Amino acid sequence: MSATIDLKDVGTVHRLGFGAMRIVGDGVWGEPADRQAAVAVVRRAVELGVDFIDTADSYGPNISEEILAEALHPYKEGLRIATKVGFTRTGPHQWVPLGRAEYLRQQTELSLRKLNVDALDLLQLHRIDPKVDPEEQFTVLRDLRKEGKVKALGLSQVSVAEIEEAGKYFTVSTVQNRYNLTDRSSEDVLNYAEANGIGFIPWAPISAGELAQPGGPLDEAAKRLGATTSQVALAWLLRRSPVMMPIPGTGSVNHLEENLAAAGVVLDDATYAELESAH
Repeated sequence: MSATIDLKDVGTVHRLGFGAMRIVGDGVWGEPADRQAAVAVVRRAVELGVDFIDTADSYGPNISEEILAEALHPYKEGLRIATKVGFTRTGPHQWVPLGRAEYLRQQTELSLRKLNVDALDLLQLHRIDPKVDPEEQFTVLRDLRKEGKVKALGLSQVSVAEIEEAGKYFTVSTVQNRYNLTDRSSEDVLNYAEANGIGFIPWAPISAGELAQPGGPLDEAAKRLGATTSQVALAWLLRRSPVMMPIPGTGSVNHLEENLAAAGVVLDDATYAELESAH
């Protein structure tokens, strides 16, 4: 397994986790083609030592959380399940921010019910709704934690300024921004997270575009290391920062096992430097 990280208000988890977005239907909408296959993937992840799973009320919607509970409840000691609220769904591939306090509270209560827990291990604001005062959104999250319904709080797709503003209301345990070999636009957020002991969860962690094409730097590195391009992309993330927490998602047991094997891929200094300068 990967190295561990000690998250504020969450505890110690392995840095390579599992993202549960892809265990639902196409467009992150509806039932998966094979629900029992999705259950098998989730169970296999935990069998292989995964102790941090990331989901959201909007995956399905609802279905990802329901599958996790079906597959894993009662939960193994030490397993942390993080979820998110703040998106409503109007159809496949459609995501609409909704940050009204009553909606965030309602969705949190529903996540508690779907996951069958008394308190959520980690609740993340999926997006800050630009149409709602941030104070309203941050205050209800703070209140949910004070009420004991949430153990820890996080944010998704935010700027450094937004993390600092949220920090006036509650301890920010994690930040989840898009970050991978070809998209490092959140470099400043990653650096801030590292400096302040905040877990950084990169979504779309394996996306590598042309770098992974035959003859590209990621492809060449994978051949040298006897690994897949996905494994090398994940290994690069794990080396990039001690607060990095990739959560590659899949609906396939084979892909799951391949992704988790990235924890054993060691990048030499030359390969790391080559990939660092490749984007």
